[in-house]
Amino acid sequence: MHSEELMHKMQYKAYDINIFGLHIPISDSIIVMWIVMAVLIIFSIVFTRKLRMVPTGKQNVVEAVVEFVNNFTKGSLGHHWRPFAPYFGTMLLFLLFSNIISIFNVIPTGKAIAEYTGLSFLEHLPEIAPPTKDMNVAAALAIMSIVLVLFAGIKFKGVKAWLKSFIEPLPIMLPFKILEYFVRPLSLCLRLFGNILAAFTIMELIYIAEPFLLPGVFSIYFDLFDGGLQAYIFVFLTSLYVAEAIE
Repeated sequence: MHSEELMHKMQYKAYDINIFGLHIPISDSIIVMWIVMAVLIIFSIVFTRKLRMVPTGKQNVVEAVVEFVNNFTKGSLGHHWRPFAPYFGTMLLFLLFSNIISIFNVIPTGKAIAEYTGLSFLEHLPEIAPPTKDMNVAAALAIMSIVLVLFAGIKFKGVKAWLKSFIEPLPIMLPFKILEYFVRPLSLCLRLFGNILAAFTIMELIYIAEPFLLPGVFSIYFDLFDGGLQAYIFVFLTSLYVAEAIE
């Protein structure tokens, strides 16, 4: 019974959206990503309203986050940091919110909401789980990062110098340099996907075994700490690849 419950949570579900007669399947991971993006947009609007020269309250939080991202990017890329800071900041916040979205299971399931409200159609709402436990999402984010690396190398070196870098320091390095553009996104994808899926699975097993006390303790590590750590590692590795491409 418990194994069936776990398998049900691990399955990816698809929902049909009907647009002008076209049935477009949308996975539950995509819907959760939309929710994360909507939350980030709302936060950015609320936290950046009525900014003042002397920061107070919520503006202190915004400036602390921006300063952290800027310092992180400067430390990784040196004087070329400015064009890349918005991407690293956005990716870091998106991954952070995505990875910890199911912390403490505070967001009720569609079935629970339907029982509380009596609105039966709400039971079809997707369960809130980290979208990064879906390999497709992790792969898409990794491809975005390697495209950034590719773009950075061409923009800052120029096409000729960038192509020449494939045979430096020796022409024999050519196949290895080409292989890097396939191995690195694969590594980014599998590291993010594997860690988040493992943490999600462990937490679900704990919820099944002892749903009252232990999940709160373990959620701090597997959802909050591990989710934040994986978000940081993903952005950190991307910054290293970019730094190598533009040096």
